Amino acid sequence: MTAGPRRRRRKFTALSILTASAIALTACSSGPSGSSGSQETAGASGGGDAKKPLKMGFIYATSTQNPFQEMAFGAKAAADQDGNVTLNQAAPVGVNGPAQVQLFQSAIRNSPDGIGLETLTPDLFVRPINQATDQNIPMAAVDTAPPPGTKVGLFVGNSNTELGVALGEEFIKHVPEDATGDVVIGNDIPGLQLLNQRIEGLVSVIKAKRPKLTIKGPFDAKSEPTDNFNAWQGIVKANPKAIAFLGVGGQDGVSLPLIKQQTGREFLAGSADIPPEALQAVKKGDLFALSSPEHWLKGYIAMRLLIDSKRTGKPVPTGWWNPGTLVVNKDNVDEIIKRQTDEASRTAYFKAVVDKQLADPNTYLKPIGQAN
Repeated sequence: MTAGPRRRRRKFTALSILTASAIALTACSSGPSGSSGSQETAGASGGGDAKKPLKMGFIYATSTQNPFQEMAFGAKAAADQDGNVTLNQAAPVGVNGPAQVQLFQSAIRNSPDGIGLETLTPDLFVRPINQATDQNIPMAAVDTAPPPGTKVGLFVGNSNTELGVALGEEFIKHVPEDATGDVVIGNDIPGLQLLNQRIEGLVSVIKAKRPKLTIKGPFDAKSEPTDNFNAWQGIVKANPKAIAFLGVGGQDGVSLPLIKQQTGREFLAGSADIPPEALQAVKKGDLFALSSPEHWLKGYIAMRLLIDSKRTGKPVPTGWWNPGTLVVNKDNVDEIIKRQTDEASRTAYFKAVVDKQLADPNTYLKPIGQAN
């Protein structure tokens, strides 16, 4: 998760609107340590039903940021492909853990056939998740590992350490071996483990391969689009001699190119996630690269595994399913921009990837305790 975002808000056709008491929330659609194995769930044993209408849910952290919208796109694509799934997708407007908990509790009542959950506040979900699993509702954690004390057996998420390493490897391609100067790092959500893992991977490469550089931060870069831009403005101003500013969240790749244009300063900038504005910045050369957690793929795989379990009667797989990471740079940015055009282009691009992964689950599954 990433975590972090982010840009002009994208408009989605609402699939459903769930109301949490006294809080106005938006339900968004995509129109927005153990060993690997399987877990028994209600409806996942004793034979499936290939024709039964299913009621399923995908509850995600916020409707205002690209990474989470992408996961919702992927989940909806899986439901649409099945053709007989009513998928209730819901997220707060802005990161709001307590509000998301209320949305999840509504999903427990309305989505008995399976729920995918992506959250940036996993500690708040221990009791609600246990409530769902105690009612034999199949579940998949997406992007963020299930919190300790819960019984969710499937986690679909990329390696964030690998994502950070990939961004670091791209960065050093643009910096001579004997270079000196400050490299400033931002963190959209300090304390969020998945972003910490990205930073650890990024820093490990810089320290090992460009040891004369001075790393500063990570500084709090905020996650919501306006807050992120304002935070990076202050960070850039406070570091007038820095040679690079690197983010690990989705909105950083939008804010940093705008600040470069606004100030006229020259510095290297890179980030994670692939909002449309950030992809255009890579194309223009304002970002050297983006390291993508491939959020669409995570949402799709999680929902597809839940659906397939209901259809076939086979248990939901257990373990950490790592769909992989993609580096976007000047060599492939046009291809990825084309991929991101709409729902159909995403689905067509990922078809071969999805088919390959689903045909060989054991290659992608590891114990959840190994997730990094």
